[in-house]
Amino acid sequence: MYNIDMKKVKDIVADIVSKHTIENVVFVGCGASKSELYPGKYFLANASRKLRAAHYTASEFNTDTPDWLGESTVVISASLSGNTPETVQANSVAKAAGATVVSATHVDGSPLTKEADYTIVYGFQSNYAAKLEKMGYVMALALELLQQIEGYDKYEQMLTGFDKIFELAENSAQSARKAAKEFAAQYADAPVIYVMSSGASAEVAYSTSICLLMEMQWMNSGSFHTGEFFHGPFEIVDKDVPFILLMNDGKTRPVDARALTFLHRFDALTTVVDSKDYGLSGVVGSEVATYFNPMLHTAVFRVYAEELSIARQHPLSKRRYMWKLEY
Repeated sequence: MYNIDMKKVKDIVADIVSKHTIENVVFVGCGASKSELYPGKYFLANASRKLRAAHYTASEFNTDTPDWLGESTVVISASLSGNTPETVQANSVAKAAGATVVSATHVDGSPLTKEADYTIVYGFQSNYAAKLEKMGYVMALALELLQQIEGYDKYEQMLTGFDKIFELAENSAQSARKAAKEFAAQYADAPVIYVMSSGASAEVAYSTSICLLMEMQWMNSGSFHTGEFFHGPFEIVDKDVPFILLMNDGKTRPVDARALTFLHRFDALTTVVDSKDYGLSGVVGSEVATYFNPMLHTAVFRVYAEELSIARQHPLSKRRYMWKLEY
């Protein structure tokens, strides 16, 4: 059950590598899109032996552009609306340097597509699986670039993962409603919520904090890597402090488990969204499961955010500044 067109991805990459010798792959976006680019970067940085993988918020990419940006670089940019000004500008910066640009957007013909060499238009509204298409396409581009440039010994396992993850994520999200309602009742009036994860899901924790909680619910929040938990953040652990742990099924699980043990030790208010509970490695394969955690976490926690918005009577679409002021 592919929610993404793998043939399209393969054709785009084949055309790129037929024209250029690629040495660098750069992922550029803002906010939620930036975080949804991260799993692709994480995969490529871990799996590649030669390719340089980099990840930028678009405004920094534009103002402190890497010296090595050029014809040997693929820039993968993303924006749901396709009109995020910083990301649109990043395409211009990339093109001016001679890089190849692949842009992912939900809106065909949007400004993000104008200077892109290749455009992928993804779904979003229809269900929870559709909300993962941006992340899925970016990961697939990273996989295919690695396969066609270097070769990858777990390529077939990754393809199987892409074939299975969307259905698993949709079913997992649908089954999470009861737990999400309980979460919303407990956290609706929390003065602050901390979010953490590790591995490929590290920036799902980040976007959960800055987008779902701060932007969409106006709740104070902070996020950090579970590997950093014992290097500062654990000092604020107490029985009345709320934490969300997006727990991974894969290689970084021991990092998450150590943090969870400490949270339980001091009876912190802890909500765990655990990919293992939804059977991730049994469906996508244990050898590559670590890379698919972000898709499962994103789908499931969207349900939690929806229930929180209901409990707080604060729609996820409500804004105070965004889209309303010049900034």
